[in-house]
Amino acid sequence: MKNTSSLLQYNQHKINWFQKFLMICSGANIHILRKTPSEWNKFAGIGGIVLFTAVFATLSSTYAIFTIFDQFWASLGFGLLWGLMIFNLDRYIVSSIKKTGTWWNQILMSIPRLILATFLGIIISKPLELKIFEKEVNKQLNTIIQRNKKDLQTQMNGRILQQNAPFETEKKQIAEKLAQYQKSYDSASVELEKEILGKQSNLTSGKEGFGPNAKRKQELKEQRKRDLENYQNQTAARLEYLDKEISKVYNNLETERKSTETFEDKYNGFAARIQALDELGKGSAIIATAAAFIMGMFICLEVSPVLIKLISSVGPYDYLLEKTENDFRLYSKEKIEKGNALTDFRINDFKSKL
Repeated sequence: MKNTSSLLQYNQHKINWFQKFLMICSGANIHILRKTPSEWNKFAGIGGIVLFTAVFATLSSTYAIFTIFDQFWASLGFGLLWGLMIFNLDRYIVSSIKKTGTWWNQILMSIPRLILATFLGIIISKPLELKIFEKEVNKQLNTIIQRNKKDLQTQMNGRILQQNAPFETEKKQIAEKLAQYQKSYDSASVELEKEILGKQSNLTSGKEGFGPNAKRKQELKEQRKRDLENYQNQTAARLEYLDKEISKVYNNLETERKSTETFEDKYNGFAARIQALDELGKGSAIIATAAAFIMGMFICLEVSPVLIKLISSVGPYDYLLEKTENDFRLYSKEKIEKGNALTDFRINDFKSKL
């Protein structure tokens, strides 16, 4: 017994600070692990995976937040906070898996933890994928921005046509009526010229010179000229108003378009980069495969502590942990039974005195 005690004391001093830190990361009970040196490497390895997962989560979230707020220190602070949360969550997931019980019970117990670990792996991998494919994503972002600008211009053109439609319709009506006046004037001018030259037609006498018919046609021409000028004078102010309204609509929408284009030029946030990466994957099988492998790598990294804990055989640590927990259960049950017995004794004693 003395030799065993000495051996345990000797083994306690063999744990260096780094091993101890990794064991703490694994979520194991250090006091029990000190008594099971054969388990040190296993739990140090599990703790290392949990630690590196937290480091990658910190880098991932820092980059994701930086693309949103463009503030390094704020992004780093949030990244560290997110990394600590992932670290604590992974540590709990691993430590909550018990090696006692049947294999089927262990599988059922591990399924929700594996699902959660897979989900965390996807979350961690996506920002790092964006960083790895940053050049390709930036190029695709420019393509998306230009496409959005083109769509915006098409929408603006449609709105310009829609809002200017009443003004353009009225201008067209004025122009058509003005063309009619002009046509009447031109027709009168041609008839007068034919009459003076003596060209025979249905509307001319065929006599050369400025006779009575030519005089009447001269008066008709002057009358139609006055009609044309009067209509031009009547509609000049209205046409000027319509042109101003059309120009106002165009200027307002052009200002709106330029303002919107300014926002489009800044279309480089996290969601936009996710969209660009998704389009890259759809357009390139190589990028899609590479992104899938990167995501798979982080999912494997995230679920590996759970799988290692699941497939590993029951060791001394598990037996000691089960014994410790069972001792507490027995102690608790014993205290409860003693308390109940003492209460029953007091009640019976009180009844006997009545």
